[in-house]
Amino acid sequence: MVAELKSLNIELMVSIWPTVEKGSENYDEMLRRGLLIRQDRGIRAAMEGRGYPIHFDATNPEARKFVWEAAKRNYYNKGIKVFWLDEAEPEYSVYDFDIYRYAAGPNLSVGNIYPHDYTKGFYEGMKEAGQDQIVNLVRCAWAGSQKYGALVWSGDIASSWSSLRNQLAAGLNMGIAGFAWFTTDIGGFHGGIPDDPEFRELFVRWFQWGTFCPVMRLHGDREPKQPRLGTTGGSFCLSGGPNEVWSYGDEVYNICEKYLRIREELRDYTRSLMRAAHETGDPIMRPCFYDFPANGKCWTLEDQYMYGPKYLVAPILSPGQRQREVYLPGESEKWKAVDGTVYNGGATLTVSCPLDTMPIFVRQ
Repeated sequence: MVAELKSLNIELMVSIWPTVEKGSENYDEMLRRGLLIRQDRGIRAAMEGRGYPIHFDATNPEARKFVWEAAKRNYYNKGIKVFWLDEAEPEYSVYDFDIYRYAAGPNLSVGNIYPHDYTKGFYEGMKEAGQDQIVNLVRCAWAGSQKYGALVWSGDIASSWSSLRNQLAAGLNMGIAGFAWFTTDIGGFHGGIPDDPEFRELFVRWFQWGTFCPVMRLHGDREPKQPRLGTTGGSFCLSGGPNEVWSYGDEVYNICEKYLRIREELRDYTRSLMRAAHETGDPIMRPCFYDFPANGKCWTLEDQYMYGPKYLVAPILSPGQRQREVYLPGESEKWKAVDGTVYNGGATLTVSCPLDTMPIFVRQ
């Protein structure tokens, strides 16, 4: 299967969780060797359900090596060269942080380093295996994770307008913090019914914004849930409803096609931004003040941003919105709208934004 996908220029990504179920063939050995996170009290179980698993201790070099060797043996050696490092916080059913002990120290002191070391283990293993271009999708990160090829996504977020607004803020803050590679679940993860007109509108606006994110990625657990197949895997393995771009009706599909083509047209430009991020640390999506630091108004803008130095992006963040204000920075600049009209910088415009259009201005 992997070879067939590669022949179609498709790279298969495998999702890895850092949890070890008590019925796993690896549990006894990892417990004996001290490769699992310890607890001071209570039942040794980090998460409810799914076999009440425990997370491996990513701060322990031996544990990182053990997990990577298992992934290498079962996936990497079969042609899988990119991984989805889920559950990287790590997540606990009960957040009694004071009871958890890592090799590096107590959770209260070192807990935030977990996703950094989780990513590091896979990066170092892939590097040792001879891979020189490494990127893995990871659900959490900490300072320094970016040097280990971490493509951070914002987690299992709600399918709501408030969540969409939060993602814009998160992406801009991540970029300024040194994480150029950032993405979200377009449409949100939890909830959303493809047949619901209100959700379709949210989906469209999120998809338009996703076109001008460092990585454009559609993902989500849609309703209604599909019939369960098989007898293993627990309730979490129920499949969500359809979530392809053609699952939302012809009008939405046509809008998605339009923005997919825009994204493809941006391919070379986006790669140049990624190159700059690698070489100089420039964020790919960034607040307007990054490119216009002397402009005081740019330091107050929270609902528009720059996609690299060329594109000013003004996402639609509210239901039913069909026009919005956009500030064009730089009095000496000129900006071209999608209809070809050129405007002088330093002005605030009220622009039309029907459902099939998100305001974009190109710096001339």
